[in-house]
Amino acid sequence: MARIRQELKALPRRIPAADLETLKTERKLIADTIKMTAYQVETQLLGMLSPHYARTEDEGRTLLQAAFQSTGRIELRGDELYVELAAQSSPHRTKAIAALCDELNTLGTKFPGTNLRLRLGISSPEPLNI
Repeated sequence: MARIRQELKALPRRIPAADLETLKTERKLIADTIKMTAYQVETQLLGMLSPHYARTEDEGRTLLQAAFQSTGRIELRGDELYVELAAQSSPHRTKAIAALCDELNTLGTKFPGTNLRLRLGISSPEPLNI
C-alpha cells in the first residue's frame, strides 16, 4: 500500500495541454474500434436471422435493433443466466427473434467473467383482454 501511495504522489497533478491531443486520438481509436466490432457482430446476427425472417435484406437490422432495445427479464437458474426478451411488435417478428435466440443458445456462450451459461428466450405475447 505504501508503494502505491508513493507512486500516486509521483504522478503529476496536471497534464500538459500538448498531451491532451494524444488522449483525444486514442479515445477516438477506441470508440471507432468498439463501433466496428458492434457492426460486425450485428452483421453476423443478421446472417443467423436470415433463414428465419423473409425480409432480412429490407428490415433485418431494424428488427435486430428493436430486439436490442426490447424490455426483458433476467433470471438466475442454477448455472444459467436466463435472459427473456419481450415479444416483438408482430407474431412473425417474435417468431424470428425466438429462432435467433434458439440458434444463439446452441453456441453455449458463458456470461463474461462467470461460469454461467447464457440462455436467451422470448416471452409469449399476452392475449388481448376485451
